[in-house]
Amino acid sequence: MTGGPLTGGPLNATVASLTSRSLLGRRRTFVLLLLPLALLALCTLARILGGLDSDIAAELDGPLSPDLLGAFGIAILMPLLSLIAGTGAIGPEIDEGSIVYLLAKPLNRHSIVVTKLLVAFGVVVAFGVVPIAVAGVVLTGELGSVTVAFTLGALAAGAAYASLFLLLAVITRNAVVVGLVYALVWESLIGGLVPGAQALSVQQWASAVVAEVLGDSAARLGVDSAVGFGTAMVLLVLVTVAATFYAGRRLQTLRISEA
Repeated sequence: MTGGPLTGGPLNATVASLTSRSLLGRRRTFVLLLLPLALLALCTLARILGGLDSDIAAELDGPLSPDLLGAFGIAILMPLLSLIAGTGAIGPEIDEGSIVYLLAKPLNRHSIVVTKLLVAFGVVVAFGVVPIAVAGVVLTGELGSVTVAFTLGALAAGAAYASLFLLLAVITRNAVVVGLVYALVWESLIGGLVPGAQALSVQQWASAVVAEVLGDSAARLGVDSAVGFGTAMVLLVLVTVAATFYAGRRLQTLRISEA
């Protein structure tokens, strides 16, 4: 039995509820909290030291705040959180075979994917984007352009990462391993250093959003991107939509016996 033209709207409350319970179980919630707490602790320590040392305080007003929010927040926190949320939204059901209960129902496969992606994205916002915003306020002492810029950059990156990792969970049972290699090798290493590959890095696209919001302050704060803002937005939207659509397509052709 394959998923053909099935009934069901774009969102499904039951699927959303089940996915939320799965993602926010005790053990997974503890893991989700580790990275944002580490970021907040690091930023709080930097702020305290800035109050004791005028040189550190000057750095906080200069490039140090963007460095912490970019290098730790967008480059590490967002891809790893999105990996946990994106793969965890559907991967365990496919691995355990319980996805058959959803595939046997008259639910549109794209509806299942979109619903699970929105839940995963909500988790990324709660455990990634919001802590980055709080960290920005802690570092800068205000809800200013730096905080807003990195919050919007994290939001854009989170949507793209979550859709990519959810797609990985649909097409391979080694999604976590593949996702880790992608996040740590491609995004953090190759995509951050190799000129040609930088244009294909979600991190660089998010940096373009940050630089656009910062405006003239971006150069002073050391924030730049390998791609322009317009190109970055097109690529972010394209990757998010394409990954979501293809995940639904793959789920549509997934046989219950295979699941």
